Amino acid sequence: MTTRKILVTSALPYANAGLHLGHMLEQIQTDIWVRFQKMRGHECYYVCADDTHGAPIMLAAEKRGITPEQLIAEVEALHVADSQGFLIGHDSYYSTNSPENKELAQQMYRALRADNKITSRTIEQLFDPEKQMFLPDRFVKGECPKCSAKDQYGDNCEVCGATYNPTELKNPYSAVSGATPVLKTSEHYFFRLGECADFLRDWTSGNTTRADGVVQPHLQPESLNKMNEWIGGGLQDWDISRDAPYFGFEIPDAPGKYFYVWLDAPIGYMASFKKLCAQLNLDFDAWFKPDTDTEMYHFIGKDILYFHALFWPATLKFSGMRAPTGVFAHGFLTVDGQKMSKSRGTFITAKSYLECGLNPEWMRYYIAGKLNSRIEDIDLNLGDFVARVNSDVVGKYVNIASRAAGFITKRFGGKLADSVEDETRLLGNIAHEADNIAAAFEAREYAKALREIMGIADVVNAYVDANKPWELAKQEGQEARLHEVC
Repeated sequence: MTTRKILVTSALPYANAGLHLGHMLEQIQTDIWVRFQKMRGHECYYVCADDTHGAPIMLAAEKRGITPEQLIAEVEALHVADSQGFLIGHDSYYSTNSPENKELAQQMYRALRADNKITSRTIEQLFDPEKQMFLPDRFVKGECPKCSAKDQYGDNCEVCGATYNPTELKNPYSAVSGATPVLKTSEHYFFRLGECADFLRDWTSGNTTRADGVVQPHLQPESLNKMNEWIGGGLQDWDISRDAPYFGFEIPDAPGKYFYVWLDAPIGYMASFKKLCAQLNLDFDAWFKPDTDTEMYHFIGKDILYFHALFWPATLKFSGMRAPTGVFAHGFLTVDGQKMSKSRGTFITAKSYLECGLNPEWMRYYIAGKLNSRIEDIDLNLGDFVARVNSDVVGKYVNIASRAAGFITKRFGGKLADSVEDETRLLGNIAHEADNIAAAFEAREYAKALREIMGIADVVNAYVDANKPWELAKQEGQEARLHEVC
């Protein structure tokens, strides 16, 4: 078997609060895939980091009377505890506010500028007259210019998915002070995304031939349809700068100007991996050169597809690096059919789940049992959760061990039989399913894999029922047979 070299990421949680079950859906999906690849013998690394920059962090720290660095250190500890509590096996968990990320962001920016992909111009921007600051996109709210949905953020609409400039919002207001913002001019720096349209058209519809010869599409069909729609509508230059005061990295040769958080956030994947490379003595550059035979996959929510399937591949390509091998988007997590809500008591944090004494394996199994390779929302129905765990995990899987382990421990010194008469008929048939299950895990069709696995558990339980070890244990001369069955 050809050994693949695989770098895997999940989206960077923002450093403003602990993780909730929506975050855990993504990390569980990623972690299962990484575990599978490692079990297959591939060289696979799972990296992530906290997304730490931007005005929200600055303002939250200011409100509490602490520094942004103190705030993000607090939240990072929460995020690490939440992830570890759900048995997530990050090979590296880092921060975007790192020296590696600063170096890489500035290096990529200079490469883009040298390739004439950076331009600057004076723009009109919304300014909070009470707070005396330019308002970041997420701190301007109003009505969507496309569908008129109310209370939408200044960069994209959560109802129709449209992206736009904050100045396009109807009836805008400052989310910081509530004041009506005013227009004020400022010089901004832009990435010429429109000039990347031909590359993006090819990349989004294209694929990569992996080291093992398998052809890997870059995007899922639903993602490709959305990208075609956006590219066909015309790509605008992307504003990558923000004005002081701002918590982030200063743009080279531009005092008082900072990288917009979405410029340096995905570079945080690379920074986290670079830190890991230093620890493991890996060749970081070899993983990011354009002709590399390594693979890079991003697991993300559907709400940040635009950034990962357009901006990110383009900035990588035109700064002289490789583009992703695949971007795997998933839907949102709902609870009992509705969006998670604090008022309805359905906003479930990772910490609250664990503090209730609930086993993280139960939630991992339940989520996996609903995941497939498509971009579909997943519902956590609490009644179904209880029933599925009791039926499948306890009633089928654990039941097999519980019916045999006692005899093996008490009667056979905790050792398995040297040979099994039914091995070819039973175990051989079970092993025959391995390739189908492996194919399902590779394709992120976890629900299908688990249906097949639970089907095998049914076969084994039927075997136990037919051979009745509890009766064999009472019969003279059946010790060897009891040992085989158990």
